[in-house]
Parts: sequence; structure tokens; C-alpha cells
Amino acid sequence: MPHAILDQSDFISNFVLGIIAFSLGTNFTIKNFRAAGSSVLWISILEAGFAWLIVTLVMIAYLLVRHMPIHPAFVLGAAASATAPAATVMVVREYQARGVVTDMLLRVVAIDDAWCLVFSALAITFATALHTGVINIVVMGTALLEIVASITFGVVCGFGLHFISRIIKSKDELLIVMVGYILLLVGLSVTLHLSSLLTCMAAGILVTNVNKNSSLFFSTLREVDPVLFLSFFVLVGASLELGIIPQIGLMGLLYIVFRVVGKFLGVTLGAKISHADPKIGNYLAWGLVPQAGVALGVALAAKTLYPVYGVLIFTTITATTVVYELVGPVCAKYGLRKAGEI
Repeated sequence: MPHAILDQSDFISNFVLGIIAFSLGTNFTIKNFRAAGSSVLWISILEAGFAWLIVTLVMIAYLLVRHMPIHPAFVLGAAASATAPAATVMVVREYQARGVVTDMLLRVVAIDDAWCLVFSALAITFATALHTGVINIVVMGTALLEIVASITFGVVCGFGLHFISRIIKSKDELLIVMVGYILLLVGLSVTLHLSSLLTCMAAGILVTNVNKNSSLFFSTLREVDPVLFLSFFVLVGASLELGIIPQIGLMGLLYIVFRVVGKFLGVTLGAKISHADPKIGNYLAWGLVPQAGVALGVALAAKTLYPVYGVLIFTTITATTVVYELVGPVCAKYGLRKAGEI
């Protein structure tokens, strides 16, 4: 694959990540949150937060020992909070799992990536400030403002899509409008220096909760997204610098181990605080091991922002994602089987 293609692949990557983020919205219905109660919020924020915090601290220690700049640690920590919903959902479908652990797992994996998008927006801004040597309240305030502005812009655009959908008469027309609208959202977000992932996710959440036929939006996208996802993962794989993998051996191992440690600690503590079913605290974390799309999106953003250390971040996340996607489904199956829900 010529390097010229890889150098121009941001267009496809951003577009596909926009679709992934928009599709996350289908999991954020008011009805689902009412049914889940406070447990899903406690568990999701603690398991994502612990993974972010523990991996960040471990990476800082590792980089200090290696006499390297510590700003990549914050981005790696933020990426660690993400989970791969697709892998977990496929395991649940394959084994027809049913029960309290399964229900909570499906809700938590959906919210995980939302926390990752918020964490990564903060982490990338802070890492950039460290890299440039400019750290103050204004810089962090700008990061928070970017998050709020991205979500607000996504909500406004979601209303626009909701109203446009009223004049659509066929599924083919809906597909054209959906693809065009996501391209527009991503393009405007990049132009306005907003987070395209947060913008698309906010638009998807708005459509899910406002439009009565919202399920049609997401089912229409699912008809074309396999080939787009294929393109995305091929480009990610082709961008992987195999020569640098030996350099990240210990770093990658630390990332793999302590991300899982953070997930297990967060789930256990979140389940106790929210008085969730004991089986949730014991077995839910096994289903949170897979990692894919959104984490890779964070890695791609870091690679673009930091010409030197961005490659290290990207290679670490990409290489460990391969491990997580191979081991993750097996772990999810183990947890659901131990919970007696398969």
C-alpha cells in the first residue's frame, strides 16, 4: 500500500469514527437510564476513570525511568478507558446470554466510549500544553469549553437532522442524507476545532431521544458500515510501524495489564457503592477487556498532533488492541459463563 494513500487516509478515518460515534447514541435513551438506575453511572465512570488514572500513573513512571517526556502518558491513559462494544455484543448474541450481568454489561460498554471521548479531549489538551510548556487555567478552561461546545454543536445539528428526516420518503434517501450529514458534522467540527467524535455522538443521542423512527437511522447505517469499518481497520493496520514494536514491549505489557486492573477495581468499587447485584461486581469486568474503534481514534488523533511521540502512542494502542481483540471475547464469555447467564 503506497505511503501516499496512508498520508491521505485521515478523511476515511475521521468519517468512519464519526459513524461509530453517531451510532453510540442509540444506547443513550432516557428509558434505558431510568431502567438501569444509578448503578450504571457509578460503575461506568469508576471503571473508565480507574483505567485512565492507573494507566496514566504507570505510564508516567515508565517514561520518567526511560528519561522520556511524560505527555504521551495522559493520552495513553485516556485511551485505556475505552471498550469495544461490538466484540462484547457479539459474544452476548452468540451465546444468547441473559441476566443482570448481561444487561448491565451492554449498558456500561455503551457509556464507556463516551467517557473515553471526554477524557481524551482533556488529556490531549493537557498533553499539548505540557509539550509546548504552556500550562495554566486558561488552557484547561479552553479544553472544557471545547467539550461543551462540541456537545452543544452536536445537539443543534441533531435537531437539524431530525427536521430534515421529515421530508425523506425512502430508505435510500435516508442513507444518502445520513452519510452526507455525518460528513458535514465531521468537516465542520474539524474546521471549527471541535471534537468530531463528541459532536457526532451528541447528534446521535439527540436523534435517539427525539425522533420516533430513530431505529431506522441506525439500521440504515448498519447496511453500509461493514465495508467502511473494513477500510478503517485496514488503514490502521497498514499505518502500524512494525519496526517500533520491540521498543514498546514493556510499555505495551504495562498498558495491557494495568488497563485491566483499572477496569476490575472500578467495577468492584462501583458495584459496592451503588449496591448492585453481587454477580455484577464479581463478573462484569470480564466483559470490558476488548478495546477497538474509539481507542484507535484517540491514537490517530495523537499521531496527527505529535509527529515524534504520536507514533509511539499510536503503535502502543494499535498493538495492544490486537491482543485485546483476541483475548477480550474469551474473557467476556468466561465472565458470562461464571455468572450463569449463558
